[in-house]
Parts: sequence; structure tokens; C-alpha cells
Amino acid sequence: MEAIKFLIETIFDLFLMVILLRFWLQTAKADFYNPLSQFVVKVTSFAVNPLRKIIPGFAGLDIASLLLAVLIAVAKISILMLIFNGIWNAPSVIKYSFVTLLNNVFFLLYGVLIIRALLSWLSQGYNPMEAVFHQLTEPMLRPIRKVIPPLGGFDLSFIVLFIALQFLQKLIMSFLIF
Repeated sequence: MEAIKFLIETIFDLFLMVILLRFWLQTAKADFYNPLSQFVVKVTSFAVNPLRKIIPGFAGLDIASLLLAVLIAVAKISILMLIFNGIWNAPSVIKYSFVTLLNNVFFLLYGVLIIRALLSWLSQGYNPMEAVFHQLTEPMLRPIRKVIPPLGGFDLSFIVLFIALQFLQKLIMSFLIF
């Protein structure tokens, strides 16, 4: 049964992260023609486009993608609850769906930051993947660089942001999981 649980969690979490990435790309106004952006749009359009007909964007935010992310988290928790507990409990579904959503948001943030840091050290010249990761992370890193400029060629803003995000995640989770 653990293998089935793993498979269900992995499938839902991967799709949830792609939906969250779509929301983040649109919020950051990242290059739509970038290969990563095109991949994300193609993979998610079958689910997002029908919702967009019902739920329009608001203040530059793709509310349909955000709602779809919430629905995917609810579906994941509901399916796991029904399969492994045999019951469906609405308060638990809401609570654990929110936890799932937040965990995926932070996992996506960490992943993009790590990839951006690695690409900044390894890439030679222009790289379209590096450009989109730059567009996603620079709004978070820029304020940190104003306080802590690069020291001797080392940019500590990645580490500071990573630690701040981990602190924020632990703080939020401590309030949600009691």
C-alpha cells in the first residue's frame, strides 16, 4: 500500500507544482516564449483553459490556475483519505490540502533557487533556462542584495533567501500542524 500511496502523492504533487509554476510565471511576467514557459503552458492548458472561461484573472493574477492548484490539493488529500482511511472528513481535507499546497509552493521555490544558483555558477553566456529562472527569482533576491552586496564575487543572497524561506515555512507549518 505504501507504493500506491507514493505513486498517488507523486503524480498529484508533480502536476500541482507545474500548475503553481504556471501561476508564478504569469505573476512574474516571465518570457512567454521561453521553452520552459511553453512546456508549462502546454502541459497545463487542458485543465486551466476551461476554468479561465468561468473564472477571469484579477489584478494581473491568474485566479484560474490558483483555484486549480487548490482543487488538485483537495483531490489528492481526498483520494488518499478515502483509500487509506475509508472516510472523508471535510475539516481534515481542508487543513491537509492547505498544508500540501504550501509544502509544494516552498518545494518549488527551493528548487528554482537551487537551479538558478547552479546555473549562475556553471552557465557560459546566454541560456534561455537561466533567463526564466532569473525572471522568477530576481524580485526576491534584489532586496537582499541591497542589504548584503556580493562579497568577493560570492552572492550570499541565495543563502539568505533560502534560510528565510525555510524559517517562514517552519513558522507557518507550526501554526497549521498542531
